[in-house]
Amino acid sequence: MHYRKREVVRVRAASAYDCDVLVIGGGIVGLSTAYAITRAAPGTRVTVLEKEAGPARHQTGRNSGVIHSGIYYRPGSLKARYAVRGAAELVKFCAEYGIAHAVTGKLIVATERAELPRLHALVQRGRENGIPVRELGPAQIAEYEPEVRGLAAIHVGTTGVCDFVGVARQLARASGAEIRYGARVVRVDRRPERGVAVLTAAGSVVRGRVLVNCAGLHCDEVARLTGDEPGMRIVPFRGEYYELARPELVRGLVYPVPNPAFPFLGVHLTRGIDSGVHIGPNAVPALAREGYGWGTVRPREVAGTLAWPGAWHMARRHWRYGAGEFHRSVSKRAFAMEVRRLLPAVTRDDLVRAAAGVRAQALLRDGTLVDDFLLREGPRAIHVLNAPSPAATACLPIGREVAHRALTALDAV
Repeated sequence: MHYRKREVVRVRAASAYDCDVLVIGGGIVGLSTAYAITRAAPGTRVTVLEKEAGPARHQTGRNSGVIHSGIYYRPGSLKARYAVRGAAELVKFCAEYGIAHAVTGKLIVATERAELPRLHALVQRGRENGIPVRELGPAQIAEYEPEVRGLAAIHVGTTGVCDFVGVARQLARASGAEIRYGARVVRVDRRPERGVAVLTAAGSVVRGRVLVNCAGLHCDEVARLTGDEPGMRIVPFRGEYYELARPELVRGLVYPVPNPAFPFLGVHLTRGIDSGVHIGPNAVPALAREGYGWGTVRPREVAGTLAWPGAWHMARRHWRYGAGEFHRSVSKRAFAMEVRRLLPAVTRDDLVRAAAGVRAQALLRDGTLVDDFLLREGPRAIHVLNAPSPAATACLPIGREVAHRALTALDAV
């Protein structure tokens, strides 16, 4: 990882600001941004505000733990560029700081003839993104995963797993930033000629010269608090997981061929760094931005989603897909049937409910699910408006990009 250092010129009285860059959000993207800023511009004062009592409590700490290769993403997109680069950097980062990780490789398996053209398209996409892939027939699938069945597969050797919460904690320590936990933002006063002042729920005020919004599930709300219309809304999708009671059935990572119409990868099998095997996630609309179960309902947030025209366009366009995901959410039998497409030996009794996650998915007014990372800027503000998977994998290059924009804005004031 290379950081070009730059000199910070301060044109203010020391007491006027609490920090130079104020980051909202203590997930892996916010912390990697703080880390990148202090490496590129030593002496820059960075404060991170996180509403939870510790880092990585939401998307960062509630995912499958996979270091993605970048094979799925459109060549030239931010996801493709940052995932390929980020995967290699993340492995080095974990090795340097002793964070649990493993490069295991993974299989992407076609179980129906209709999936074969999409599988071959992934081979081509992987090669365009500079990712080595190996095409496999049924007998070769069994060499990697004896219990997995399929018509064909590809093996991607650069995929792995790691402890993303450990990564986030190390980024926080190494950044040198002031991290304030339990600091929920309730108001933002942005004055282009003066800077940004943020009021927290505890009543404290933090003043900075430039604001960086990495609020994840709440990023659109923070953008609007700042006075910038983001042109999208976050629609939360819950991803539900099971743990496999017989982990010996799976050696590594096994994925289905994804549906290109959706930015979701489908129910997959992941042997994690703890040697347990997790199965999931599905993707069902959550009834709260932090709705980790059907019992968590926040009417104001549901109403906000329903008031966004894009939600109705999306529902009309994709209701059949959504109905299938809902069925698998409420029926363990249906979920098991989906898993058996890849792993015929699995039974309902093999599935033990595990913690769910919620994906912060940006939705445009016309119903388009944003399929790439989305960064937008306003006066003295940078907003990270879509950073779901593979953002954890790509956190180091994303952090550098956001840091570059923040430092450029800092130089301009």
